Amino acid sequence: MISDILIHLPTSKEPDAGVDYGLSVGSAFKAHVTGLAFALEPLVAPMYFGAVPGEIFADFRRDAEQAAAEAAARFQKAAEGAGCTADTRLVTTTIDGAADAIGRLARVYDLTVLTQPNPDKPGPEAALLEAVLFESGRSVLVVPYVQKKPIEFDRVLIAWDGGRPAARAVAEAGPFLAKAKEVQILVVESGKPDLKAVPGADLARHLARHNLKVELRRAVVSGDADIDATILNEISDSDVDLVVMGGYGHTRLREFVLGGVTRGIIGSMTAPVLMAH
Repeated sequence: MISDILIHLPTSKEPDAGVDYGLSVGSAFKAHVTGLAFALEPLVAPMYFGAVPGEIFADFRRDAEQAAAEAAARFQKAAEGAGCTADTRLVTTTIDGAADAIGRLARVYDLTVLTQPNPDKPGPEAALLEAVLFESGRSVLVVPYVQKKPIEFDRVLIAWDGGRPAARAVAEAGPFLAKAKEVQILVVESGKPDLKAVPGADLARHLARHNLKVELRRAVVSGDADIDATILNEISDSDVDLVVMGGYGHTRLREFVLGGVTRGIIGSMTAPVLMAH
């Protein structure tokens, strides 16, 4: 059940696809929505602490907090228009602190909604996405920054590899799958496949027992590098409304970073993606 949704609020005054889409999700599930806005403090190397006047930091913080408050006010008004009960949370911190905060907060929400990182407009979204995915233990719904349509449930695609993160994502996506008119399971195999095996058949049987209309599809690629491209092509060709997949990563300096396929999907996504780790 989706009853409590956390939505990240960028502080720019421009419309944000993730916020609009998140509110449509809240409306569809009649869920309470919480808007989370960060007033980000500047990162300054220790060697420059004494060289920068304190008034500059105070001015920067005041402007950041005002922008966050304005974002929260816009969200509250938009939530009322969407028919959602809502509240807001404002946190003043650094980018690292924001990642830590959203990772912890997301643990007590059914779903966290973020906008896809836009390479043309650098912001904290990439760090926040990794924090929610790897630190919260819950699902994250990533919305393309060009998304225009609200949530739809005509066709949901599950990118299935039989792994634990994928299983976790399917479990978290249960309320979305229950509303779907059609669920497609896509299994992408690299290397030499076992032609006698039917990958994904057990998942298809499981979902069919939940009274879902399921279609199982299989694709074979030459190497791991082609997996994300195959999934992206399937999303485009099948006019998918939502993608469900496991979020994979690897450790670097004791922190998780997105794995290759996950990073490829997020970088070129054309449909909202629900992920869990």
